[in-house]
Amino acid sequence: MKIALLGYGKEGKSTENYFKTHFPDAEIDIFENFTPEEIRQKDFSSYTHVFRSPSVPPLRIPNETSVTKYFFDHCPCPIIGVTGTKGKGTTCSFIKALLDAENADAHLIGNIGEPAIDILDSLTSSSIVIYELSSFQLWDLNKSPHVAVIGQIEPDHLNVHESYNDYLSAKAHVTDYQTESDYLVYYKDNPETVKIAETSKATKVPFPFTIPEEIASAITIPGEHNKNNAIAAIAAVASSKNISPDEYLEKYQTTIIKGLQNFKGLPHRLEYLRELNGVKYYDDNFSTNPSSTRVAINAFPSDNLVVIIGGRDKTNNEDLPEIYELLQPENIKKIILLGESGHALTEKYQDDRFIVTESLEEAVKTAKDAAEKIAPSIVLMSPSAASFDMFKNVYDRGDQYKTLIEAL
Repeated sequence: MKIALLGYGKEGKSTENYFKTHFPDAEIDIFENFTPEEIRQKDFSSYTHVFRSPSVPPLRIPNETSVTKYFFDHCPCPIIGVTGTKGKGTTCSFIKALLDAENADAHLIGNIGEPAIDILDSLTSSSIVIYELSSFQLWDLNKSPHVAVIGQIEPDHLNVHESYNDYLSAKAHVTDYQTESDYLVYYKDNPETVKIAETSKATKVPFPFTIPEEIASAITIPGEHNKNNAIAAIAAVASSKNISPDEYLEKYQTTIIKGLQNFKGLPHRLEYLRELNGVKYYDDNFSTNPSSTRVAINAFPSDNLVVIIGGRDKTNNEDLPEIYELLQPENIKKIILLGESGHALTEKYQDDRFIVTESLEEAVKTAKDAAEKIAPSIVLMSPSAASFDMFKNVYDRGDQYKTLIEAL
């Protein structure tokens, strides 16, 4: 057996370890630091499997696969697959919390959890897998999960996908191969999600829907979007039991409340950090596009806000008008600009609320000083851009922000 690994990040290393364990004689070649054009020119005809990492565009060759495809082919238990532009990780975590509350053998994998291939040997037919599925993982998937969840879909990753249609086509694979015995939980208020749902053969479960107040009050993290994520999770778990959400809410009320209360949110997703001198600090560094920053701002409609925004734009600054528009609510008192898109905003627009900073440390100090003058208030870092202009990745940016806030 001869295997090529295109990319050697966390997933690539797990794949190498898996095949070395299961096939000691396998020959494994690792390819790193290449462009899509360079990798397409290579001859992989001698390889049994060519595993592409999620960010590598499909080569469309016979022996090409991915960890996601391999996992779907070998998983012995039902899969709940969750996709959407934002909210995937939170929805997956709500599902895991609900299943944990009833002591199910539930496993969370994908970007939000363990590498999929790491848990393959530990699964049985009675297990259940919650798989966070990005467009990159869905790109060439030729199977669909038993329960598919699609949240709101908006343009994203267009610096990697050929077009928005390519992005949408990848997302649609989450339900393309479902049958009448499967379930599709979909966000009914998003046109793109509805279009995908209309083509599905699965039993359709639209959300959001009304849930009892005693269950809604068990959701501990702020924002209407997080309530919708919890509702999607309720629908997904109900579907995994082959019952309606209403029946699930009625029969499992105690464990639902327990599960929702146990989930306190994910790092860097509208995460509450601390309060100091009348100022509450929130970390929303996973907001890398305007739509997610808008959601974060809307979670605090009546609070004085100081917003830290900016980074590497993923649209060649075409979304600057949208970013500036979402910063117009009257409760946003100061806007601390950081990074490439922050500088681009101040070049394009004149606004007395703008304060340009050159480092995250300066941005935090400036935000603190501005917020304490209007306390009670909130400092919200929600960049609406990627992190690669100044940081290793979004986790690095969020972790550095948290460290600076803790040190205040």
